[in-house]
Amino acid sequence: MSDLVPVITPTPSVPETQTPAVIFKPVERIVRLGDLGIARENLRYGEPADDDIPTLAATLKAAGQLQPVTVRPGRGKKEQPFMALDGRRRRLALAILLEAGDIDEDYPVRTYVETDPARQAAAVLLTNTAVPVHVADVIAAIGRMLKSKLTITAMARALGYDEIEIKRLAALSRVAPAALVALKAGRITLRQTRLLARLPDRQEQEDLAQMTLDGHGFQEWRVSERLDDSRVTTRDRRCALVDPRAYADAGGRTETDLFGELPPVLLDPDILTEVWTRRARGIAAVFEAEWISVHVTAGPEPELPDDLEALGYVYGGSLPAEEMARYRAQREVFNDRTEKARIALADVEHPDVADLAIVDMIHARIASDQTGCGGRVVTTLVLWPAAEAGVDIRCYTPGEPEIDKEDQDAAPEAARRTSGPPAYVPPEIDAPEPDTEGVNHALHAVRTDVATRGLIRALADDPGAALTALIARLFTVLVRRAHVTRTDSALAITASGFNPANSRVIEALDGDVRRRLEDRRTAWEASGETVIAWVQGLPHGEKMGLLAELTAISLDVREEKTFSIRRTARSEAAELAALCQADITLHWTPDAPFLQPHSKALLTGMLDTMGADDERAKTLRKTELIDWVAEQAAQRTWAPAALSWAAPIDADQDAPDIADQVAGDGVHEDDEGAGAFVVTSAGKAALDVAAA
Repeated sequence: MSDLVPVITPTPSVPETQTPAVIFKPVERIVRLGDLGIARENLRYGEPADDDIPTLAATLKAAGQLQPVTVRPGRGKKEQPFMALDGRRRRLALAILLEAGDIDEDYPVRTYVETDPARQAAAVLLTNTAVPVHVADVIAAIGRMLKSKLTITAMARALGYDEIEIKRLAALSRVAPAALVALKAGRITLRQTRLLARLPDRQEQEDLAQMTLDGHGFQEWRVSERLDDSRVTTRDRRCALVDPRAYADAGGRTETDLFGELPPVLLDPDILTEVWTRRARGIAAVFEAEWISVHVTAGPEPELPDDLEALGYVYGGSLPAEEMARYRAQREVFNDRTEKARIALADVEHPDVADLAIVDMIHARIASDQTGCGGRVVTTLVLWPAAEAGVDIRCYTPGEPEIDKEDQDAAPEAARRTSGPPAYVPPEIDAPEPDTEGVNHALHAVRTDVATRGLIRALADDPGAALTALIARLFTVLVRRAHVTRTDSALAITASGFNPANSRVIEALDGDVRRRLEDRRTAWEASGETVIAWVQGLPHGEKMGLLAELTAISLDVREEKTFSIRRTARSEAAELAALCQADITLHWTPDAPFLQPHSKALLTGMLDTMGADDERAKTLRKTELIDWVAEQAAQRTWAPAALSWAAPIDADQDAPDIADQVAGDGVHEDDEGAGAFVVTSAGKAALDVAAA
């Protein structure tokens, strides 16, 4: 009998139509173990049981069945009522339990029954065709296995995981039960579950998870701050001087994060402080040999004598021009040596070279501060840990005693030293004396009133002269800081420079404008002219540049309180920003003093916004996080949107949620938390084609 050869009859072509996607939702069914066999079409049908089947049986006994078996109805009397298309190893493991008497033939087995031949064929060829098991169920199952005394190694072999992955899941299995409920309900992510698992207090875990289930949201900041209070990591500022090898040699212990998300934790912060202090003391000895008192501290500022005065940055106008030039040159030297010290510290193999670079940096700082205070001698130093250059420095000098006027007059001229510039008396143009003979006050007022109105008209008809008058007045008020009252000036224009109390000048921003104006003051004094004559003699470009600087330094859009929003001023600032195409990142990116008042939630939100989000950054101590944000912002030339006047008021405060990523523990996350035994895209495609 010959085989039949199928005849293919051509069919007329028909227009292509799009086939709708097949949507299939498998229905779970419970069958008796005694009714379950292994289908012959199973790819491993007939293979002997491997050595790990007994271990798999132990896991099934301890944790139950996690993954349903895909089956088809039995065919004829020689097959069981249901035949497994996949799950051969699980069926063999259940047979071991049956033989041992741990279960009977009525043991319920979870299955998916496939009746469609195409889907049966697809189930034979594909694995993981079932609905994914939620990661919370996997974690709970691991916990049950641990309670049944199964070892990590045995579970890893049975489930096909690496041992480190089982260790991570085992750590999560010890989290509070409410946390797993919240995870499965999609109220928290797997990353947040790992964060909760790090809390040592199980009741605190339970309370936070229950709050989330009650609809109050997950307060991640509470967990992060709680963890920060109890640990020191390798991002601590002391680690700039103390490398991991030196810390370990001193007996310091380090604990790495099980999930690979956080920086290593230093378990002996006292040893870290001791090693840092010892190295900083070696640096301090150089200056103690120069008769400078040095205080080394890794904590709060030490108590110092009341007669000491702290030295710091000196701004324009505080020194004569020649001394200011020397001071600025010394600051440049200090900045250059700070960078060299940072580079030297990166080479941990040569700590002596780094120490010499730090000594040079401190010498430069002393020279700079002494120049800035008029030559007074630095007698005391305080050294703190610093993230980049190893140490932060503050210089102190004895405060100048108050001298009575009589003693001051008797003191020799050479003994009087002042850090301020000498008084400068500008020239004045001779003006006609008013004719007051026989003139009473009322008449004098009328005369000067009319004369003023006549000058108003003349000045209004001469824009060039008006521009000179405006610039001269602004220069007098804002730079000379003189003649600010109405009685001492022809112009009634008043202005004030931006200089709020308890704030700082930022060198790259308003500090640069202040330096320019100080140079203008020096040039005016050297000219020997009145302000009006000097301004009139400036080239037009210089005149307009001076006007821009004077206008800019009088800008003030600061708001002291969140409820004191200056809407009109903000509107003007937005217009000005658009006119001059303002971009703060051209000159400055967020630094530590700016970032310090921000909460950890806002700091991590900044990292997310600039595209530098890192799971490890979320658990850093605040000082470490500040340094990390400043570094990332500088690398990306980034600043918060709230610093741009074109942005809404609170544009950067509502940080977007951080997307879940691959956890690194062998389980993939998604928004619902389902992450284990996921159907592959290839599997779904094959199923759709088979069922079409």
